[in-house]
Amino acid sequence: MHTRFFLLLMYLVAPLCCANQLIPADNKHLQYSGRIDFSTPTIAGISWPASQVVAVISGNEIGVTLDDQYGKNYFNVFIDNNWDAPYVIACEQGLQTYQLSQYLPAGKHTITLTKRTEGEEGRTIFHGFNIADDGKIFDPPPKPQRKIEFYGDSITSGMGNEAAYNADDALLSEKNSFLSYAAITARELGADYRIISQSGIGVMVSWFDFIMPQFYDQLDAVGNNESHWDFALWQPDVVVINLFQNDSWLVEKRLKPVPNDAHRIAAYQDFIAKIRKVYPKATVIATLGNMDATKQGSAWPGYIRKAVANHKKISGDTHITTFFFPYEEYPKHPRVIHHQQNAERLTQFIRKTMKW
Repeated sequence: MHTRFFLLLMYLVAPLCCANQLIPADNKHLQYSGRIDFSTPTIAGISWPASQVVAVISGNEIGVTLDDQYGKNYFNVFIDNNWDAPYVIACEQGLQTYQLSQYLPAGKHTITLTKRTEGEEGRTIFHGFNIADDGKIFDPPPKPQRKIEFYGDSITSGMGNEAAYNADDALLSEKNSFLSYAAITARELGADYRIISQSGIGVMVSWFDFIMPQFYDQLDAVGNNESHWDFALWQPDVVVINLFQNDSWLVEKRLKPVPNDAHRIAAYQDFIAKIRKVYPKATVIATLGNMDATKQGSAWPGYIRKAVANHKKISGDTHITTFFFPYEEYPKHPRVIHHQQNAERLTQFIRKTMKW
């Protein structure tokens, strides 16, 4: 195991020593959010975007020990809820300890670790936080009572959202699920949240060989695999589905015969039924945008409206609705400014719908 020092965004250099006391992943005072894999109870497998670990510690040092599958993942570390000044960890492959700070003021500190990237960058095994030898760990803050789960693609994952306005979207360092519209909305509403998303995924067709109806029920987000999530463990109040962007690009290029309108509507309707089966009490919001699937004249919002209407008629479901983000006339993935605007729109809609 190697020790790496990674103080980012502020470009500071840590001294060549590190916190020695490991608070292991199975410590009862650690608080997790997301689909976390505890198949091995002493370590935590993190693969979904925006998965989170929170600790309240004392002592002047903080580090984190991670074992990254491919050396492609990025994580935020926030100290004392300073959401505008994250430390960013660029994971190296294998087991590494990343020293973050040795200059914390005296007293308690809240440490929040969030995964910026997604399943296609691989899974990361969280071994624990490293703190000063004389440091302690305390009970975490209470979790929010409200719960929201988001299903989506690269938009929901935050692909390219930190890139320059005139730059490409491809840098992993510029993908940040914490600043996606989904995460911003949840924080604004004071909700615990999960992001079940994969860049390039669709309902009928994807840029790879699996689709969301095959992916949504996995514990592990790395590709199409045989892991299974137990939906009974966490029941959201609201489910937001933002899918069909990739279908709109690919359905006529990759599917033979090309599905007609009725088949497109039926595919979305089938996915709604899957979500309703596992979340019988949640309010479901079927949305789309803000890329070109919602541009003027696009048929795709209409498919969603019709699928929802059909579902309501057949099932009598009154806790499902639609909401669409307007196309921004921007040819790339939405940037943080777009995510902020969309979060404001969605927040207002959820407040009104849920009377929050």
